[in-house]
Amino acid sequence: MDRRRFMRTCAASAISSAAFGLGKLSAGGAKKRKPNLLFIWTDEQRADTMAVYGNSKIRVPNFNKLASQSIVFERAYVTQPVCTPNRAAVMTGLWPHESGLLTNNIPLPRETRCLNELIDDPDYRTAYMGKWHLGDEIFAQHGFEEWISMEDGYSAYYAKGRDRAARSSYHHYLLGLGHKPASQGGRFSRGYAASLPLEQCKPKFLERSACDFLRRHRNEPFMLYVNFLEPHMPFTGPLDEMYDPDEIDLPPNFNDPLEENEPDKCKKKLRDCARKYGTTEKDFRELIARYWGLNSQVDLSVGAILDTLQRLGLADDTIVVYTSDHGDMMGSHRLVEKGLMYEESVRVPWLLRVPAMGFRQRLIAQPVSQIDLVPTLLELMGRPQAAEGLPGQSLVPLIKGGKVAADHVFIEWNTAPRVRTVVSPDRWKLCLSNEDKCQLFNLSDDPYETMNLYDSGEHAAVIARLTEKIGRWQKNTNDIPLRVVNSRGQNHTLLL
Repeated sequence: MDRRRFMRTCAASAISSAAFGLGKLSAGGAKKRKPNLLFIWTDEQRADTMAVYGNSKIRVPNFNKLASQSIVFERAYVTQPVCTPNRAAVMTGLWPHESGLLTNNIPLPRETRCLNELIDDPDYRTAYMGKWHLGDEIFAQHGFEEWISMEDGYSAYYAKGRDRAARSSYHHYLLGLGHKPASQGGRFSRGYAASLPLEQCKPKFLERSACDFLRRHRNEPFMLYVNFLEPHMPFTGPLDEMYDPDEIDLPPNFNDPLEENEPDKCKKKLRDCARKYGTTEKDFRELIARYWGLNSQVDLSVGAILDTLQRLGLADDTIVVYTSDHGDMMGSHRLVEKGLMYEESVRVPWLLRVPAMGFRQRLIAQPVSQIDLVPTLLELMGRPQAAEGLPGQSLVPLIKGGKVAADHVFIEWNTAPRVRTVVSPDRWKLCLSNEDKCQLFNLSDDPYETMNLYDSGEHAAVIARLTEKIGRWQKNTNDIPLRVVNSRGQNHTLLL
């Protein structure tokens, strides 16, 4: 090997080692600081809310800048399209049916470890800021040293012995500004918070808290989680007028009717959405305009946090994650909110900036699941052994241009009607239900899911192949059996 090739090989090896949590050597041979983690996530942000996912109209320059420097998972899916179950998966690496958090407002057990607890390194300073929604909302827990709380609407679900009259960090911040709750000892509602000036809203509050944490711990390794509520309902905020509704493009499947063979749950949801959000194009353009405004509001605060990271000289030592806990239909099929298996509900943005791999964009087209988030971060932070026993896999081989063992994505829904979904690398999507109609979509030909092919009689081989995949996944993860009957009363299939 000549000297030039030898130097290239050594350089590549050094980058690889640094990228995956093994640390870089200084000139004196001493290891630099351990990699930091900045984990930023939102609530109810669908994938197409930034340019890299196809939306060039929405004004989110900081999302776009981060995406230009990150690994971009183009087809990233949640484990379950609702808050608590998927939040638990993101924090612990466990499927909802494994963690036991099958629906909202179930507390995460103390013995179930989050990523910071799996790493279990006393050198790290740790903080959780923002929405938690995994029980005992405003109280520090699961190994986080600092806890900045924001939501006061979950006190009914506090554990026995918790003070239900206690209030969040954000509540006390508003009191300090002279705001008063509507009733004595009451809470500030989400609507009230959303009506405040930009400087007093929740994103700005979290931005200031996160930047303060970074400044105080600039000389120590840290793990900082920042979770924004926005763009979650009430779908209003200080940037409501930022976008002209007349310039909003309605989703391509806005006028797609829900045919008879679509799940009854979807049709019920359609009726509910019509009552809550309206039915006309004008109604939806105004709603989407406000939703975009909330994304732009978060973008401002994300930009400030990332700028602080840069100014403090921490960007080269900090892995940055940006994602959401689930998407939102936001006009697709004239539906709003989440809880359905359509792409807009189950797909989310997922950006991963690993400084030692270079601040450049790389696109990963293969479908991936957030169940793999914890194992991936554990490897990147030099603790791959801590992922032992978790059902997911590290995506580091995929990031490096190779392959991973599991290439199908699974999604679950755990209240009636229960659903188990698989998305294949060849872009088929099968949704099996034990109490409702099943769905089959060819995402290559029909990316907006306008034609349910399950009962067409033309894709028996695809259904059989993907049904077997779901059954094997259920068996491997100790899932609950699911009996499926198609609309003709045929093909009774027991998934083990």
